[in-house]
Order: sequence, then structure tokens, then C-alpha cells
Amino acid sequence: MSEPFRGGEMALVIDNKERHYLVRLDPTGSFQYHRGVLAHSEIIGADEGTTLTASGGGELLVLRPRLADYILKMQRGAQVVYPKDIGPIMVWGDIGAGMRVLEAGTGSAALTAALLRAVGPTGSVVTVELRDDHQRQALKTLNRWFGEVPSNLDMRIGDVEAVAAEVVADRIVLDLPEPWHVARVAAESQPGGIVLTSYLPTVPQVQQLVETMRDTGAYAEIDVFETMHRTWNVKGRSVRPDHQMIGHTGFITTARRVSHYQGS
Repeated sequence: MSEPFRGGEMALVIDNKERHYLVRLDPTGSFQYHRGVLAHSEIIGADEGTTLTASGGGELLVLRPRLADYILKMQRGAQVVYPKDIGPIMVWGDIGAGMRVLEAGTGSAALTAALLRAVGPTGSVVTVELRDDHQRQALKTLNRWFGEVPSNLDMRIGDVEAVAAEVVADRIVLDLPEPWHVARVAAESQPGGIVLTSYLPTVPQVQQLVETMRDTGAYAEIDVFETMHRTWNVKGRSVRPDHQMIGHTGFITTARRVSHYQGS
């Protein structure tokens, strides 16, 4: 990451109004915006954090994109899980190096990319998607971010309930409309100790999921929360919250699969 930019990798170009542009570097390509043109060849070979000048005099800061930057700017098919929710999913879902994670659905693969980074080369991710078009878009997303589809990723098309009955996972992460069906299957097929995390947009869905978990008697430590993200403007002595914030995007539910749980 400390090396100069190379052709073929992505760069995050930021103008003086703090507008962000995601660029795939091509030695023959160029970046154009309202204050001029900047040849990709000027970025290639430059150090990360360099400020370059476009043909019209505009100054542009070039950085390597963080995963959060990529998710917010990437092309997508299905709705993505946003960075403000991915962070809590990784922490409260307890996703770590060397784990085997079962994910559904793949969607545009924003969450898949974060899971792959979290489990590392010694872990693995099995991701299941119902729709062929979503899986095709997910492949493009992962290829652009990693440069290839990681070898520790198992992508499947089909019903996640069948996969959950077959694959023994350390963690289960669900971004699909009716996760309670998977929760029932996991109660029968998965060992005690796993953490199941679900991401849902509405209260009735959350209610159905939690009631199902309690009905099985196989889950403890059931928690539901949402994350709000408010940025602040800090300029000299003017320190205030921005007028707009990212409010509700989804509810995160986490639970522990337990053996012979007798709680109420």
C-alpha cells in the first residue's frame, strides 16, 4: 500500500469541494471534470496522497479507496449494506480471521467483500444468492475490489436453507427478507456457539425473526439495534453537526445458537 500507484488499480480522486470520484487507472485513460482533465499517466507512478493539477487548474488529491469509499461509489444491482451497518455487523456478529461464514443473499457483494477481508486467507465465505443477475453483478464487484474472485469464496445460486442444512459454519450473516426460515434450519443443523446476524429494514420482519428464534428454544443473547450516523462540521471555532444525517437503513439482530437452552 505504500508503493506508488500502478496501472490497473483503483484511485480515489478528490476535488477541492471534497467530491469523490472512483477511477480505474489506465495508462491511456484520463479523468475529466468541470475544472479540466488529468491523465491517468500522471497518477500512475505518483505516491498515494499526492495532489495533482488538472488542465484547467483544479487541484486533485489522489488516494487509494477504502472499502467504505468503494461501497459508496461502486456499481450495484441489489441494494447494498452500507458502511455504517457493516461495521457493527462485523463487530457484533463477531466475524474474525480463520472463520467459516455462511452469507445470504450475496446481492451486490458489498457485505461479502467485508466478510472476506475479516476472515482473511485462513477463513472462508460461502455466499448464497437466488438471482443469477445479482450474482453476476457480485462477481464484477469482487473482481474490481480484489483484482480477482478470492479463492476462499464459495459462491452458490439457490436456496440458503438447503445450504444451511449442509454447511457447518462458525458464523451466519443474513441479508434477506425472511431470515426466520434459516434461523429454524440453523437451530437443527448448526452447533452451539455460532453467532447468527440478520439485517432487516422493517419492524414486522424483526418481530417475526425474534419470535421464531424464541420459539425454537435454540437461541440466547438475542439483541436488536440500529445505527445512526451523523457527521460534524469542524472549521475553526465553528463546530456543529451537519444538517443531514444517515438515519434508519436497517435493523441488526444478533443471537447465539446454544445447546439445550431452557430460557424463557
